[in-house]
Amino acid sequence: MALMAKDADFNGRWDIRVDNEARRRAWWLEVNGAGTGTMTGSFISALGGDLNVVKNFSLKDGALRFSFQRPANKKQGTASAELIYEARVVNGELVGEHYTSASSTRTKFFGKRAPALPEKDDGSWKKGKAVDLFNGKDLSNWSAMVPGKDLGWKVEGGIMKNVAGANNLVSSEKFWNFELHCEFKIGEHSNGGIGLRGRYEIQIVDDYGKPADTHGTGALYSRIKPSVNASKKPGEWQTYDIRLVGRVVTVTVNGQKVIDKGIVDGLTAMAHDWDESVPGPISVQGDHGPVEIRKLTITPLTR
Repeated sequence: MALMAKDADFNGRWDIRVDNEARRRAWWLEVNGAGTGTMTGSFISALGGDLNVVKNFSLKDGALRFSFQRPANKKQGTASAELIYEARVVNGELVGEHYTSASSTRTKFFGKRAPALPEKDDGSWKKGKAVDLFNGKDLSNWSAMVPGKDLGWKVEGGIMKNVAGANNLVSSEKFWNFELHCEFKIGEHSNGGIGLRGRYEIQIVDDYGKPADTHGTGALYSRIKPSVNASKKPGEWQTYDIRLVGRVVTVTVNGQKVIDKGIVDGLTAMAHDWDESVPGPISVQGDHGPVEIRKLTITPLTR
């Protein structure tokens, strides 16, 4: 028998699985102040790829509601519309529907509370055996994130390359705490990313010479701004060295540490593996501009 929720039960952070989401993305929601009359929070989905502040929460008869206005996009052929999200807490879980003012179609979503992940990067972790996620020969260790869409990647001369608008890649193996070494090259105006546990994107983008930004090179996308922009010019080989322990992430770009033990609050817009409590894959974004990778090695961390 379902237990009716109190308004305050909405408070906290929620990892969200979405039924029939076209891009296979997960969502994330934070709610504060429910039950007090003044609610605040934020939401992550594929909506603009950002951390969106919710400005219009409402709670009535046990139902939470919020929305965003989506502008028209001529390139995608979409009209302006209100994106509406409604949810209830049922037996401790979030159960909801998403729809738009332009369509009667409803998409169901389900959320559970995000785990605390108390592990610390305290010097007690030991390196295991390194694993080459890319073997330099083929893509046998990878699958497509979006079923039914062409892979759009190939291997030439020991380098994995995508075509514009390619699928995103997902490693067949899953990992928890690790160090990840990546050697990559991008074209002008290109954009990509590396998904940690399939949940947290470290941004790859052509932004040479620009100020550091939460959407820039080495950022935890839309969440943590790097201390400096350490990127090279497009067409040059670059390196990422990333360390993840629990929710603690350190990012080194081209030998320069740009995030030092930053705290990962939750999913980013690239997330496709929604359950933060278990190991997840490494993913590679290929659905934007050209990206080339010649090395992708992960070293598990254990105690």
